[in-house]
Order: sequence, then C-alpha cells, then structure tokens
Amino acid sequence: MPDVPARTSGGRILVVDDEPHIRRVLEAMLGKEGFEVHSVCDGVEGLQAIADGGVDLVILDLLMPGTHGLEVLAKIRSDPERSTTPVIILTAKGQDTDREAALTGGADDFMTKPFSPKKLVARIREILGAR
Repeated sequence: MPDVPARTSGGRILVVDDEPHIRRVLEAMLGKEGFEVHSVCDGVEGLQAIADGGVDLVILDLLMPGTHGLEVLAKIRSDPERSTTPVIILTAKGQDTDREAALTGGADDFMTKPFSPKKLVARIREILGAR
C-alpha cells in the first residue's frame, strides 16, 4: 500500500537552505509538529516555489550559492502578491549587522544556527497565528 502523507494542520512552510542536513532536520522536525514542509537548496528555487503559491511561511538562509538570502527577501517583499508572506531568517551569520539588515529588509524574525527547535516552532506558530 502506498504511503499516504499525514494530514497537516499547521500550515505550509518553505525551507530555503543550501545545507542538506539542515533541510532534512527541519523537514522532519516541522513535519512532526503538523506542518507541511517543502525545501529547496537555493534562492532561485525558493523564489520559484514562492511564486507558485501555497506558501504560508518561509525559513530562509542568508549564505547560499548564487542568490543571497537578503536578495531573496527583497524580491519577496517587492512582489505585491507575496509581500506579506512571513519570513524567518535562519542563518549561521549572527552578527548584529546581519540581524539589522534582515529585519530592516522585512524579515519577521532572525534566528542563528545552531537553533532551538522549540523556539523555532513557537515562533512559527506565533507568526502564523497572528495572520
């Protein structure tokens, strides 16, 4: 019998990160929390997935090959149809200037790797619950 995906009630999350390990961890962790998770490895794929619709929240890395996370964020915020999509930056770049640039650019939150899974889930639920 084929596997039937579990019904999700938490929302649809897109993970944009070039690290396969981080994508797998987030997919498993957030899936267990009731979210439907899709992940891609770079900003170009991320922008395409967002343009395709059906994304309730984006978890976005800053340092990726090709398109930098801040460029992806700027494109999301400049798209009239997607500009209100919540974005959480999840990155290894923890400098104050990185945080400031992300939040000024329109990110809803900024978290550094390594991260607390409980805090990330709580923040996702908070952001999606406020919509």
